[in-house]
Amino acid sequence: MEQPAFILEELKQFVINDAPPTVYYIPEFISADEESHLLQQVYKSPKTKWTQLSGRRLQNWGGLPHPKGMLAEKIPDWLQVYCEKISSLGAFSGKTANHVLVNEYKQGEGIMPHEDGPLYHPTVTTISLGSHTLLDFYTPISRLDGDAPQTEESRFLFSLLVKPRSLLILQDEMYQRLLHGIQPCDQDTMTDKVVNLSAAGALLGETLTRDTRVSLTIRHVPKVMKAKLILGRK
Repeated sequence: MEQPAFILEELKQFVINDAPPTVYYIPEFISADEESHLLQQVYKSPKTKWTQLSGRRLQNWGGLPHPKGMLAEKIPDWLQVYCEKISSLGAFSGKTANHVLVNEYKQGEGIMPHEDGPLYHPTVTTISLGSHTLLDFYTPISRLDGDAPQTEESRFLFSLLVKPRSLLILQDEMYQRLLHGIQPCDQDTMTDKVVNLSAAGALLGETLTRDTRVSLTIRHVPKVMKAKLILGRK
């Protein structure tokens, strides 16, 4: 079946209008049984699949993105089904996702503000498992404004509440212009800076306690090397 070359019409009800273009937030994208199954598969993966980083650990599936092209590796069926499900929504302009990062954040862990960069199709999709988090968005450090100190706090714009079993899709300005990160903390209090409170079913002033969160970051890498090109090279 041919993939649609655009986001499907029924997805448009999930746009977060109080954020810049474009955020889709889909609560309960997967069931509790699917969440449980995915977590089992993540933790059944060989220890060698885990890479320990500062503040989190991750698994890389599909290959290592590289400017010269990713040497593609087969994605296991338990992830491939979600690559296809999300791609069928038109998230990657008719292409099928071919890369998954599995990140584990224990309570109190986070990630510095960053961008996903040009090696990917300009869309990032994330399924969250196990716990909520707050994803914070920032303006990049400007090279022009040399006078004012540009702290993380002064560059902070707003947050998205990302709950377990949800799907988050970021495109356009949200992907290409803004940085995103997660504060390393144990609890999150919902303020008016959380722009999807009602969509995520949360209340202003509510405090949520984090637990271990596993995220499946599903993307499309356009530039893929053909394996036969490098076979036999010394």
